[in-house]
Amino acid sequence: MRNPVMTASGTSGFGREIEPFCPLDKLGALVTKGLTLEPRQGNPPPRVTETPAGMLNAIGLQNPGAEVFLSEELPWLRERQATVIVNIAGRTVEEYASLAGRLDAAEGLAALELNISCPNVRQGGIAFGAVPELAADVTRAVRLRTKLPLIVKLSPNVRDIVEMACAVVEAGADIISLINTLVGMEIDIRRRRPVLANVTGGLSGPAVRPVALRMVWQVYEAVSVPLIGMGGISSPEDAVAFMLAGASAVAVGTAALVTPGIYLSIIAGLEDYLRGNGFASVREIIGLAHG
Repeated sequence: MRNPVMTASGTSGFGREIEPFCPLDKLGALVTKGLTLEPRQGNPPPRVTETPAGMLNAIGLQNPGAEVFLSEELPWLRERQATVIVNIAGRTVEEYASLAGRLDAAEGLAALELNISCPNVRQGGIAFGAVPELAADVTRAVRLRTKLPLIVKLSPNVRDIVEMACAVVEAGADIISLINTLVGMEIDIRRRRPVLANVTGGLSGPAVRPVALRMVWQVYEAVSVPLIGMGGISSPEDAVAFMLAGASAVAVGTAALVTPGIYLSIIAGLEDYLRGNGFASVREIIGLAHG
């Protein structure tokens, strides 16, 4: 990675949307939207709504499937010299493993991010991400099918985030990213009905930042693998806080929907913070708040 600032999965498609605002070769990594073995239409609309200090989404993993990604999107990303991490999802352990095996042979991928925690898909993801044993099962199956670095993205909608982290690390995760969105909903008081057709969706944005920061802190103290922190990061100061809590890198999502080029300003702000405080490398501040 050129730097520790990444896109959060699901917020920049496969890179085409943000490329006019932020050259992809300037990012630490582009994390794709969730990819499945076969194409998915996703949930019916309405699928997105704004909330105080954030947003709710219930896209439902709409994507063109592995074949289109490999034949159309990945060559385009390679041309732009992007560091590409593919977020993968499935309904069954077998689907996850099969997709990982197919991507393992592709040229130009830096890592896989295992999405076991999508809160707005009725099958698969939410179950895997909520039970340590199931999370370990799918992690272990994918680990057997790929030599690529394996990132496991954890859900905050669990009893014990540390228990989940330890389970996937023991099963073969190289890196943990956290957190995915919290489950929430909104109601239209004029129609007296839920705003989202899916009823519930994933809450993201500044409202979730303190929850995400706390979970990064807890997991850093429990595991020895690198962490990618995300959840409401919208400034260089936010990124620094996550690194001080234990994140080796950060991912930005909702803030980029407001300011598409925000990645560049966060990268520059991180550099300014390091220089201004006498640090030679970002590695020197990882976990520093733990004393």
